[in-house]
Amino acid sequence: MTPREIHQRLEELFHNVFNDDAMTLRDEMTARDIPGWDSVAHVNLMFSIEQAFGIEFTGNEFAEFRNMGELKAYLAKKAH
Repeated sequence: MTPREIHQRLEELFHNVFNDDAMTLRDEMTARDIPGWDSVAHVNLMFSIEQAFGIEFTGNEFAEFRNMGELKAYLAKKAH
């Protein structure tokens, strides 16, 4: 999967979870930059990413990414 494909798929997931089709993801973005990112959205997003990319986060791994760029780098290594 190319970096562009990862970005596009992530953006689609964020649009769905946060019900915001205008959201544009940037590598430096964090949860604080996204309105509506609460504990429920966090869990929904985590499960959506796992399903879409064929991966499984371990423990608190998903919460430990510092920004979108780190998440995308992780997905580039792990995604099927």
